[in-house]
Amino acid sequence: MRLPLRQLSSEQILRQRPEKNPVDPFRPYAFLVEPEPAADGQLVDVATVFLTNRECPFRCLMCDLWKNTTDDRVPPGAIPKQIDFALDRLPAAQQIKLYNSGNFFDPQAIPSADYQAIANRVRVFENVIVENHPRLCTPACVQFQRLLEATPLEIAMGLETIHSDVLPALNKQMTLDDYARAVEFLLAAEIAVRSFILLKPPFLSEPEGIDWALRSLDYAFSLGVGCCAVIPTRSGNGVMEQLQANEHFAPPSLSALESVMEQGLALATGRGRVFVDLWDIERFADCRRCVGLRRKRLHQMNVTQQPLPPVSCSCQENTP
Repeated sequence: MRLPLRQLSSEQILRQRPEKNPVDPFRPYAFLVEPEPAADGQLVDVATVFLTNRECPFRCLMCDLWKNTTDDRVPPGAIPKQIDFALDRLPAAQQIKLYNSGNFFDPQAIPSADYQAIANRVRVFENVIVENHPRLCTPACVQFQRLLEATPLEIAMGLETIHSDVLPALNKQMTLDDYARAVEFLLAAEIAVRSFILLKPPFLSEPEGIDWALRSLDYAFSLGVGCCAVIPTRSGNGVMEQLQANEHFAPPSLSALESVMEQGLALATGRGRVFVDLWDIERFADCRRCVGLRRKRLHQMNVTQQPLPPVSCSCQENTP
């Protein structure tokens, strides 16, 4: 592990950024439906609407979600129109995720005046999932939950890592105590929690990345988190390329992601669900021959929550 001599400031992170993508404040920048096992084990279709709104105020070192955000607060009524736009074009689904490249309960991102209109549109689903920073888990979460009436609310938060040196270096502006308090607050309000875990954030070697991802999964489940999604750390936001050039970061391998999923399923038994993020997974693979089958295997493990035999390929013959 090679830790930096000092933490990069928000200003230093911002200076490394490329340009944002053009977005429309009245349109989501993406939307899709994909299968996911629910908390009861049933496989359901989940609609995900990627909302366009003002950029998150936290400047996390590894984040690239700001690319599809606005610089200013979107007008009142824009978010409900985005949801309408997506739902008019998506097939039927049982659950919905409203992901907004930041924090649902940041009033500069999602105007609180829109909560009722949003709830009116999504309470028809069996479960509503939004994302939020632990430090922004306030009574506004409970207010929105009440507007959903009988529909359960689930809040996804980035734990990232429990490594005591790496977490502050990520500039997330959160401590483990902040995270634990947020989980306790939400669970006491009967709001379910899922967490995002980074695989191999900056400053960790590949073995360390695997180890700390598993430790972070175990920690989240120990607090009562019911679902964890493992995100392989990617470059692409400017500062990550700088860290890579300075040998403070290298993306995880596909083998590392497979290892965390295999061991993570065992950790999750009787405690919750674990998923691995498969977006653009090809960038982590060294072998083009087997990457398709390996992706399919991980997808099946995501939806079944059961281990599967590893894919056999000649590329493994020289692996120590």
